[in-house]
Amino acid sequence: MKKILFFLCLLPIRHYAQTYQTNIPVHDPVMIKQDSTWYLFCTGPGISEWSSKDMVNWKAEKPIFDTLPWAVKTIPGFRNHIWAPDISYHNGLYYLYYAVSAFGKNTSCIGVATNKTLDPASPTYKWTDHGKIIQSVPGRDMWNAIDPNLEMDDRGVPWLAFGSFWNGIKLVKLSNDLLSVAEPEQWYTIASRPRNAVLPDSVAGDAAIEGPFIYKKDKYYYLFVSFDYCCRGEKSTYKMMVGRSEKIEGPYIDRDGVPMNLGGGSLVLEGDKNWYGVGHNAVVNSDGNDYLIFHGYDAKDNGRSKLRIEKITWFNGWPVVFRRLQ
Repeated sequence: MKKILFFLCLLPIRHYAQTYQTNIPVHDPVMIKQDSTWYLFCTGPGISEWSSKDMVNWKAEKPIFDTLPWAVKTIPGFRNHIWAPDISYHNGLYYLYYAVSAFGKNTSCIGVATNKTLDPASPTYKWTDHGKIIQSVPGRDMWNAIDPNLEMDDRGVPWLAFGSFWNGIKLVKLSNDLLSVAEPEQWYTIASRPRNAVLPDSVAGDAAIEGPFIYKKDKYYYLFVSFDYCCRGEKSTYKMMVGRSEKIEGPYIDRDGVPMNLGGGSLVLEGDKNWYGVGHNAVVNSDGNDYLIFHGYDAKDNGRSKLRIEKITWFNGWPVVFRRLQ
């Protein structure tokens, strides 16, 4: 039996299983449940929002922001297109982190908004925007302030993972109110890929890594990231990789023992002829089961980006997704 389980861990992860494919257009999705309703947030004008009772049938909600005045002043050419939200619940509030950026440049900021409820019908429903908490500046920073993800460590200390291209994925300690970087500042590089050293600092380069998501399972923190390229329809090469660590600060190590900050990462899921590049994932737990939430480009619908939800099975301490071929 142990030999069988070991073999399953090494499979390229393309097997028959129940799937939660849906037909809604999303990019960079993240989910959370309040009472009996799931709420999904994703990249889009003002941050797109959807709601569902069963993770299959989804209703479009009103975008979170009509405008972001501070972002208009900060990001050249900003048109209220907001990237890669992250949602979590702490201290009686929902915290929604998000990114605004010039495409392909590290002229970027991460902001945060809070709300007492996610139910748009509630009388207490109101998003309060707290503005930017992290900013990256070309020529000054060799990292990119996009794709935020909040995670608490075992002591209840808040940390924000984020980053894209350049020198990879960063981790920084936040203040207890979750609205600013903690003092003294503590920064870590937790995942990266080799970058062409001759490129100027202002160029993203080809060290394609982004979309961090940290998920605590038993004694490990699991760092999920996306390698390669999104946003290219049938030419998208996105795939999800993972490593793990007993400390949130890392180092995160893949199945082969390679640290993720030195280019390591073990494959979780990649695209195929039916779904082009799949990635920018989150993980949620529902009724004792863990689910991978991500987007993929539908080959049957001109490569449009859509929501995908797949159940995670854990073998020998590693996440495995048994995906249906169709």
